[in-house]
Amino acid sequence: MPEKKLLILNKQQIQQKLDRMAYQILEDNFDENEILIAGILPRGNHIAERLKTILDGIAPFKSRIITIELEKQSSSLSANIDFEVEECSNKVVILVDDVLNSGKTLAYGFGVFLDVPLKKLRTAVLVDRNHKSFPITTDFAGVALSTVIKEHVDVVLDEEDGEEDAVYLR
Repeated sequence: MPEKKLLILNKQQIQQKLDRMAYQILEDNFDENEILIAGILPRGNHIAERLKTILDGIAPFKSRIITIELEKQSSSLSANIDFEVEECSNKVVILVDDVLNSGKTLAYGFGVFLDVPLKKLRTAVLVDRNHKSFPITTDFAGVALSTVIKEHVDVVLDEEDGEEDAVYLR
């Protein structure tokens, strides 16, 4: 018997959420010259790239993508980055992922920047599940879902999955 999936966001709704998040990021950083958008691989990076594209069209500041690859199953911070962390000094960093579940991924993402004096560190996620095991909050969220622990949120993005954008609850 196939597993049941409930459509939470379709392609158009995802775009609307990302547009709104980009405007919120713009409002929060209007007086900046440059912001860094740190996407957590894999899907967080795709969302970061989409936010950058929107911001490039509406914002007076420059935005730049940086990529973070985390070893999520590790009990300690293990990250590969495509930038020198010192480049982030005294800058605004927006840490982006697809789903905020327990908060572990974003907590590890924060760890990358612990030794650098940032101007501001914000978080952005497409879906906030409200099941945090770590003291993490999100500054910019597409949608907040109150789910039970056994449910799973699937974010499908055409860049990665070859299917039309959608968010499902299963």
